[in-house]
Amino acid sequence: MTLPQWLSIATLTGMMGLFLWGRFRYDVTAVIALLASLAIGIVKPKEAFSGFSDDIVIIVGSALVMSAAVQRSGLVETAIAWVSQRVRRVRSQLLVLTTSVGLASGLIKNVGALAMLMPAAVQMAKKNDASPSVYLMPMAFASLLGGLTTLVGTSPNIIVSRVREEMTGQPFSMFDYLPTGLGLLVMGLIFLRFGYRLLPRDRRGAPTMGEALNISGYVTEATVSEGSAAIGETVAEFLERHEREIAVTTVLRGDMQASAHPGLHLRQSDVLILSGEPEALERIVAKDQLTLVGADSEASPHGSEVGVIEAVVTTNSMLIGRTAGRLLMRERLGINLIAIARAGEHITSKPGQVVLRAGDVVVLQGSLERLPQHLSQMGLLPLAERSIRLGNARRGWLPIAILAVAMLATATGALPVAVAFFAAAGLVVITGALPVSEAYEAIEWPILIMLAALIPVSGSLQTTGASDVIATELAHVAAALPSWGAVALILVVAMAVTPFLNNAATVLVMAPIAAVFAHDLGYRPEAFLIATAVGAGCDFLTPIGHQCNTLVFGPGGYKFSDYARLGAPLSVLVVLVGTPLILWTWPL
Repeated sequence: MTLPQWLSIATLTGMMGLFLWGRFRYDVTAVIALLASLAIGIVKPKEAFSGFSDDIVIIVGSALVMSAAVQRSGLVETAIAWVSQRVRRVRSQLLVLTTSVGLASGLIKNVGALAMLMPAAVQMAKKNDASPSVYLMPMAFASLLGGLTTLVGTSPNIIVSRVREEMTGQPFSMFDYLPTGLGLLVMGLIFLRFGYRLLPRDRRGAPTMGEALNISGYVTEATVSEGSAAIGETVAEFLERHEREIAVTTVLRGDMQASAHPGLHLRQSDVLILSGEPEALERIVAKDQLTLVGADSEASPHGSEVGVIEAVVTTNSMLIGRTAGRLLMRERLGINLIAIARAGEHITSKPGQVVLRAGDVVVLQGSLERLPQHLSQMGLLPLAERSIRLGNARRGWLPIAILAVAMLATATGALPVAVAFFAAAGLVVITGALPVSEAYEAIEWPILIMLAALIPVSGSLQTTGASDVIATELAHVAAALPSWGAVALILVVAMAVTPFLNNAATVLVMAPIAAVFAHDLGYRPEAFLIATAVGAGCDFLTPIGHQCNTLVFGPGGYKFSDYARLGAPLSVLVVLVGTPLILWTWPL
């Protein structure tokens, strides 16, 4: 071996050591590896930042923006809510949730699909008086399997597509992963349907901010708009249709105030005083086309973006003992009081007429540029730990339609994947389906930095010939193995490495080696690249190998060892089922 090859392997080994040590975050570790590669000369200065312009970075970033836009549309949550009204048993609900997140993970990034459906799972758990842990880990595993079905479902698929293009001149298309991924998803759904019993039943997540503050419900004021499904319904019918997730405390009609009698028929322009959890209020206001009283549109008259912030009234706040109406918050400051909650008390008045106290939690709408300053002036403490969408506009089917067009364009070859998804991400922002601030928040910058930094580092394995050396040694080991054994070997190695590295980092390192490994054995590279992507995308053993596993760790109240209890048998099934599926789809 030459000195550059030794240096390339040493850099890779050192990077893996830093990942295992965990002293630095994964993006910082990738930057350290890039700087080291530059210092020892295995990466040329002109190639150091080539990763930032790579299609992989554009596709992953755009897919994250699209995930946020689809999540904000609320359509998937609405569909789940409709199904949950008809499915009552825990096992059946689990199958609905895992199937939904698995299918959604093929359309958007799997971590986005999981985040979108987690609130529905927590809500179902509350209704059944069950722990969310019954649902959350199976959903995380289903999202990992669902991400294997399309090109944009997970980062490893995008990376192996690029490697194939470099080797053969043709990348994997949008649905080339579908036969293998769908088979593994179906297998996983069947296993999770029965295997969830392996999880301990006593796991409980940490209290949410609302639970810690003992908030029993928010109160908001909404008008029945033209075309609302509530028109003509009685109060009882309205509440029954929404499974009594909220309460109607008062109905205001013209200058008259009516008690919310169950037999009272609702009319257009009625003003309803509603109380309930913020997620339920937001969902019902959007679904029934109700208009929050005083709520502005997404566009501010001053051109700044309008947003919503949840805050607590502190003990030295100027609002104590006053109402929002008396303070003329809207007229003087351009701030709307959307909702209010008080620990241990059921509020029946209009939010603007409630005399505020220390400890009250308020939801305010206004210019995002000016809200922080006004909060400080009024003695309000923002709750950064919770996100509130009440008062934010939805765009319904628009992001779904844009995503469908982008996927169709890539599937037919009309546009490259990077161009189609970048255009789609731009359109959801331009059309207002996703505010600019939320688009930037949706992008996981550490992931993009890590990808951009590791692309030239992993490329040094090829430019120095180190990947050829490693692949040749592996080929000697696998020489006595049958073809299926060689594919299974790559699958198992990728699955074993991923818990200690990031899944994208695993593929960046292993995909070139797997391709050369296949060549040395006289096989086509596709099966080995797919095996690498599947192995890197299936970390079921730890909460740290993939973001989806990390996302449910706290809310589910899991212990580190819980992942192996459910994940170890699933990992074995992936190898046993995945190997023949890969060989059937991609003959050697």
